[in-house]
Amino acid sequence: MRLGPGRHQAPLRATVIQSWLSRHGRRRRLIAAALAAVSIVAAFIATRPAGSAPTVLVAARDLSPGPLNPADFHPAALTPPPAGAVRTIPAGQTLATPMRRGEPLTDARLLAAYRLPPGLVATPVRIADAAAAALISPGSTITLLAAYDEATPARQLAQDTTVLSIPKRPPASDTSRSDGTLIVLATTPTQAADLATAQAHARISLTIKPNSG
Repeated sequence: MRLGPGRHQAPLRATVIQSWLSRHGRRRRLIAAALAAVSIVAAFIATRPAGSAPTVLVAARDLSPGPLNPADFHPAALTPPPAGAVRTIPAGQTLATPMRRGEPLTDARLLAAYRLPPGLVATPVRIADAAAAALISPGSTITLLAAYDEATPARQLAQDTTVLSIPKRPPASDTSRSDGTLIVLATTPTQAADLATAQAHARISLTIKPNSG
């Protein structure tokens, strides 16, 4: 009995289909394995400890210039860390410029007392009005005025100078004396000489520059 052509082709078609399914099945398995590997790597990156990245200090809120308070900062992992990043707050440091919340603290933001750039000196000045002096803090920007007598307008001595520190009065000092408040400013040598002369003959007052940050 002679078989028709369709009977011979059926097994061939089945073989071709099985081969195609086998090839594409392997491809699907390879793709699935690759996707699984990518997922594992992504999960590892997402869950690795934060300590693996350098920890720096960032501002917990918007900050104005003044003495550094550790409570105003919190540690954060940054990769890469910014140049000059500060990881601990040393004693006696002052924030020289405003900072925004979340901004990392760097050494460029600090004004260490009596560590001044070339051309500036630390100049002690006594402000006559202690109540006015109470409005400023280290990092404040002020202008100093000298009044020699009531008939003469006050003369500007030093403009936009930075307050470095406000020394505390010794406990044993005579608090009954109304001799004003001592502050330390960053001035040029010329300004320092003018201030020394003025303090011997005039009453020193100040104006405060508003914080623009």
